[in-house]
Amino acid sequence: MTRDDALKQLSHIARERAFGRDVGSDRLIQAGLDALMAGVESPTLAMLAGLLRSEEPEAPPLFDQVLEELGLLFHPPADRRAAQWALACWVAGQIADGSLDPATGTHLIWADIAYDLGYPEELEPLAHCAHNLDGWEASWGVSFEELNREAVEAAKQFLSKRSAAEAGS
Repeated sequence: MTRDDALKQLSHIARERAFGRDVGSDRLIQAGLDALMAGVESPTLAMLAGLLRSEEPEAPPLFDQVLEELGLLFHPPADRRAAQWALACWVAGQIADGSLDPATGTHLIWADIAYDLGYPEELEPLAHCAHNLDGWEASWGVSFEELNREAVEAAKQFLSKRSAAEAGS
């Protein structure tokens, strides 16, 4: 793992935690170890990476300290709706860049985010992709891979529209 990969992993986990996803202490410690081995430097990083199983409860605050030292601490918007939109953009970005399986990502957007936002029209294409990917059958005459590509394209279009809307406001 390169230093950039390790920083990206730390940033990703920071966002997961900030958006309320459960991230186990073992994963926080492993990310710390990966970062240390990749040459990332932070005063607290070695403490995080060296935690034993019996010390796992200490991992979350140490992880946050490492993020702060590296300037990677992430706070979602305080407004719940704005936070859900930020989460939708983050998940769509992962679908678009290939770091998240399209079926998993579109399902998350449809089942969690769109639900919390009252199923807004902007998320409809991604929700449609989630339904197609979830219920896909070989008899449909379209490959699962094609549905995945459609989901990636829908994610890119969603991000493009959000960027244009934010630029115009």
